[in-house]
Amino acid sequence: MSFWIASSPHNHIQGATPKIMRLVILATLPAIIAQCYFFGWGNLIQIAIAVSVALLSEMVFLAIRDKNIKAQITDGSAILTGLLLGLSVPSMAPWWITVIGSIFAICVVKQLYGGLGFNLFNPAMAAYVLLLVSFPLQMTSWQPANELLTQSLSFLDHLWLVFTGFTGDGYSAEQIRMNIDGITMATPLDTLKTDLTLGLTVFESFEKPVFGDFIGLGWEWVNVGFLLGGLFLIYKKAIDWVIPASFLFGLFFFSFMSYSISPDSSASTLFHWLSGGTMLAAFFILTDPVSAATSRKGRIFFALMAALIVFLIRKFGGYPDAIAFSVLLCNMSVPLIDQYTRPRTYGHQRGE
Repeated sequence: MSFWIASSPHNHIQGATPKIMRLVILATLPAIIAQCYFFGWGNLIQIAIAVSVALLSEMVFLAIRDKNIKAQITDGSAILTGLLLGLSVPSMAPWWITVIGSIFAICVVKQLYGGLGFNLFNPAMAAYVLLLVSFPLQMTSWQPANELLTQSLSFLDHLWLVFTGFTGDGYSAEQIRMNIDGITMATPLDTLKTDLTLGLTVFESFEKPVFGDFIGLGWEWVNVGFLLGGLFLIYKKAIDWVIPASFLFGLFFFSFMSYSISPDSSASTLFHWLSGGTMLAAFFILTDPVSAATSRKGRIFFALMAALIVFLIRKFGGYPDAIAFSVLLCNMSVPLIDQYTRPRTYGHQRGE
């Protein structure tokens, strides 16, 4: 039986890996329900594809490596990787996008490094970056909230859209994303970034229907769902609270300073917290014990660094959201962070 073990000395999390994986999967349910309510069935279809391909890829690769398939396939890690990738892929993306991402996440990012516990990068985020860089058009085609659609979409419409590119009535993904004025709608983060480059203020941009009455129609509730799931994981001691708290504090600090200096061109902290994949990253991605820093001080620095990169890319970069890029950059920095923040072993003085 394998365990997740925190940094030494003597700080062991007494939870079997399959049990932890089941808790994390269970904790995503509030966000999945919110996504289905506001954005339809598309993400459930993407999750089903991603999980199925992830499991199949894991079994094939384990068979090639002559490993115990049953022991490793039942630990839940491949299911969780597929679930996180399916949540991150736009609901209207073609099926082959998700297939490529799942195969890359399991076969390249996870198994080529030696399997669970040896991967340097978070598999789901590494696969997401690969897809975003390789297929930017498909990976930015997010569906607007259901109440903004000019035509309603059933489960079969979503299914046809994912596998054929068209709904049962012949509408394409691009047509689905258009409002009654014939303008293609985007996510709140993408809309705000585009409007700021066009010279609009934040307040003028927030008048658009994609923002709804609060932060971003539907997106704020998806983030609240991840927040609730994350608090559940902290309560169950499945994750350490240090990384989520440090990441959200860092994002609060950087966004608050920017908003205080220039409110017309800077989004508020609540917008940063409740838009894009913020809460997903805080509680489900950055807390990955394999690819995150190990010591308490290291985790704080790791999370603050992630918050700074997210803010800088959202503010000055070319991509509307920055979660996946931030995670991978921080994953690469983990060995250096651990080297300078590891605790002294018991009985040794500083400098020994």
